[in-house]
This record gives sequence, structure tokens and C-alpha cells, in this order.
Amino acid sequence: MKSGLNFLVAAKRCEIAELQQLALTSALVNVTGRLIHGLQRERGLSNLLIGSQGGRFAEMRAHQIEECRQIEGELRACFDSLDTASARVGHGARLFSRIAYVLHGLDALDGLREHVASLQWNTRQATDAYVRLVAGLLAVVFEAADSASDPEISRLLVARFNFMQGKEFAGQERAVGSALFASGRADTGEQQRLLHLIESQERCLQVFTEFANPRVVDFWAVSQASTTLAELERMRRVLCTAAQGVPLNAQLSQAWFDCCSQRIDRMKSVEDRLALDLLRACEDKTTAARAELASYQALQATPAQEVDALSFFHDVPANFGVSPPSYGLQLDRPVLELVQEQSRRLQTMSDELDTVRASLNERKVIERAKGLLMAHRQLREEEAHKTMRQMAMNQNRRLIEVAEAVLAMAEVLPERPR
Repeated sequence: MKSGLNFLVAAKRCEIAELQQLALTSALVNVTGRLIHGLQRERGLSNLLIGSQGGRFAEMRAHQIEECRQIEGELRACFDSLDTASARVGHGARLFSRIAYVLHGLDALDGLREHVASLQWNTRQATDAYVRLVAGLLAVVFEAADSASDPEISRLLVARFNFMQGKEFAGQERAVGSALFASGRADTGEQQRLLHLIESQERCLQVFTEFANPRVVDFWAVSQASTTLAELERMRRVLCTAAQGVPLNAQLSQAWFDCCSQRIDRMKSVEDRLALDLLRACEDKTTAARAELASYQALQATPAQEVDALSFFHDVPANFGVSPPSYGLQLDRPVLELVQEQSRRLQTMSDELDTVRASLNERKVIERAKGLLMAHRQLREEEAHKTMRQMAMNQNRRLIEVAEAVLAMAEVLPERPR
């Protein structure tokens, strides 16, 4: 008959397997982050190429495309290494669906590049296409964060996802601003888009600071060069305050791109630090779990001790929920203490995990509400977000509360005309 210790050993083996899966997922996130960074730069160069009517930046863009193709090969290899047969991957259905969507986008990437090179698309079309692909890649990172079963690793993944999302908004700002300068004319619609992207960056970076290791937050603060930020703010004012149709200095397109790139490259160094923290956390936790497993197995090899048959009822009960299990008399006192310690630890982890996932769940609700407004009011993403933000300010409510109210109205909204 199996004892409680047998099941403690089995539980620890499951924990190790989950940590190993998290390590694989973290490696996937790392490669995904590198490809996103490359595509962000490719997007900016594509906008410069289109804005200059093909007269500049073609060689720089070609080099960037080659770099992206190499990283894409690494990412596809990571996808191939995932276990798609056993159905044991956490949140596997959603994660695999996201990957399938991303692969469809990667297969279409060469077609996008051809449309840019032949100037068949304008800067808005090209930017939106790259944004869609990067959004798909970020969704893979989001599912990885949402599936983490360890609260510390989950916090690191949430911090990294929000930092990557903020960096993506910074990349979109670079692309939109590059196109505006290269076009030589101010445009009110694109100016509003820039303001939305700047605000979105700040929102994501705020969440990052709440969940990241304080050392990484300090590293981010120190890494931002004051001269770069000052120059970026100066050019932001030029772009965002010019009246509709006012001429812009097209020669500033390169200066804008370089300034934004300096900031984004520094963000990449922070992202690399986050990746290293994630890898170390997985390794440290796996090492500790294996050490505990070895101690359990050593305990299995020792003779059972004589114990008070009623000792189970004399101890402070572990939090097992409504129906606590009975282990029988063969569970000696040291093992009973291990069971109680394990139970308390798992309960603490569950509570911490609920707190961390609340941030992800809020994001899901807000994104769904924005999608509903976009569909029923024919709004762009930044317009939908601005509408919800204004509703929150007018009603003195949190944005998540407004999003929940919007979704609650979904059933009574009229059908979209066909």
C-alpha cells in the first residue's frame, strides 16, 4: 500500500516537471522577444523606405530582413521542439492556437516585404501589417505568462510581457513618427496615434515596475540616457504640435529613427536582463526541488518511526480545503510535518499566483471591451481606448470597471449591419 510519502515524492516530481516545462517556455519567450525586436526595426526601416518613395534605406532594410530570417529559423525550431502529442502543456490549447496563428503570419511575411519593396502599400498599411504579426508573437508571450504555475516565475513573466508590450508601443511610435517626418507633412490622425502610443508605453512600463525585480527596475532607470530622452521629447513636440498639413523637415526622419532606436536598444538590454532573471529563477527552483526530492527519497529508505496514532489531530491542520485527506497510521510524524509544510507552501503559492494573474485578467477584459467598441462603433484601436479612458474619467471609475460595464452591455447592443 502506498504511503503519504509516496505521494509527496510524486508531487515533487510533478513540480520538477512543471519547472522544466517553464524553462522550455522561457526559452521560447526569449527567442520570440528577439524576433519581435528585429521586426520592430524592420518595420521602422520599411516606413522610412516607403516615406522616401524608395529612394533611401533599402540597403539597411535588406540587412535587417536577413537578420530577422535567421531569428525566425530559431523560433520555428523552438516551435518544433514543443510536445504537441501528449497534451500536457499548461494552457496548451490557447498556446498552440496562438502559435498556429503566428506561423500563418510568418508564412505571409515575405509577401508583406515584397509589397513594401515595390511600394504597393503606404506606411499605414505596412505598419498595421507588422503590428498584427508582432501582436501575434506577443500573444504567445502572454499565454506563457498566463500558464506559469509558480508565482515568482509568473511575476517575472508578467513583468517581461508588459515591458515587451511597452517596447512594442515604442517601436510603433518610431514607425509612425518616421513615416510622418519622411512624408514632409503633419497629419492630425497620425498625431493622435502618436499620443496614444506614448500613453500606452507609460501604462505598460508602470505595470512592469510593479512586478519586476527592483534591481531590474533600477537598471531600466539608469539605462535611459537623459540626452536621448531630451532629444526624443523635442522631436515629439515637433510632430505632435504641428497643425494639419504644415510642412515637416523630411531630413529629420533619420534623426528621429536613430533617437528612437537608441531608446529601444536600451529597452532591449533591459529585456535581456529580464530573460536572464527568468532563466536563473527556473534553474534555482529546479535545483531546490531536486534537492527536496532527494531528501524525500532518502526518508523513504529509512525505517518508519513509532508515532502517536492521534498525532494527526493534535497538530495545527494544514489548509487542505473542505475535505482533508486521511493518510493512515503508516504516516510517521516527520512525514506528516512535511505534508503540512508542503500544503502551506502550495496554498501560499496559490494566493500569490491569484494576485499576479489578476493583472493579466484585467488586460484580457480591457482588450475584449476595446474589441467590442471597435466592432460596433467602427473605431480604431486607439480611438476605442481613448473612449473608454474618457468614460472612466467622467464617471470617476477605474478603466477595468468601465471595460466590465461595456462587456455587460454586449448582449443588448444591436447587431452590426451586414
